[in-house]
Amino acid sequence: MTLIQNEIGAMLSANTNIGASVALATLRSTGDGLNQISKRIQTGLRVNDARDDGAIFSIAQGVRSDVRSYAAVQSSLSAGVGLGEVTLAGITGINSLIGDIKAKIASLGDGSLAQPQLDTYRSDISQLVGQVNAYISQATYNGRNILRGDATAAPISFVADITGRSLSYSVSHELDLDADEFLGPSVLVPSATDVTEAVGGAPPDIATALASLTSFEARLMDIGQVVSSQKRAMEAQRGFVDNLVDAMKKGLGLLIDADVAEDSARLQSKQVAQQLTMQALSVSQQGSGAAVTLLLLQAGA
Repeated sequence: MTLIQNEIGAMLSANTNIGASVALATLRSTGDGLNQISKRIQTGLRVNDARDDGAIFSIAQGVRSDVRSYAAVQSSLSAGVGLGEVTLAGITGINSLIGDIKAKIASLGDGSLAQPQLDTYRSDISQLVGQVNAYISQATYNGRNILRGDATAAPISFVADITGRSLSYSVSHELDLDADEFLGPSVLVPSATDVTEAVGGAPPDIATALASLTSFEARLMDIGQVVSSQKRAMEAQRGFVDNLVDAMKKGLGLLIDADVAEDSARLQSKQVAQQLTMQALSVSQQGSGAAVTLLLLQAGA
């Protein structure tokens, strides 16, 4: 019995528990792995900070910065498209009114109309001209109005990309659409003699007004074409930026996103390994207790 105890005692140590040391090292490693996998699952990211992968994290930060910058570009281009849409809506409304104004001005040259009828037409024309001016003023987006431009106004620019390039709407004197310039009081309130005693067609003032209004309409269409072209350029650039940002986000995801399914399986595996390591640690601690017991028995013998 003493021999068996001596032989067993030679295999065990009361001072150094090698099995427990191995189990503790394994437990620490398993715990670190569990923490890392848990962080990936909680955040959905494979690379959360520079400690996970310094190079990838640096690249990801640069991409994130570009995405934030492009967000500002997207906002600016959207504002540009919005201004174009509002301007074109105003031009469409004005163009519709011009047809009505033309018809009523032409009617002023009808010598068969009585004075009350002429007054009614003049009143209608005045209201329509006022509505044209109202449309021009109301074609405003975020405080900017293309149709109220002047020769000294700078172009209305919008950021097109993160290099600082911009796209603009031209605002010049040609875009200053003021119907009163063509349809002033001398035309709107002609005398009865001008209307009823005219010979050979419309009175001269009315003919001039119709010609001026036609010129006004042509200018309006030219402006509409220019604004429409500039708006299409902004829409195209916005679409490109949208696609570019989507691609950058996808690339960023490939760099840093975690594979949640794989990490979930690894988490379960690590949890099992942790339980087994704790059992091994418990067994090794029992070995130390056995060594102490054997030493006590030998001392008692």
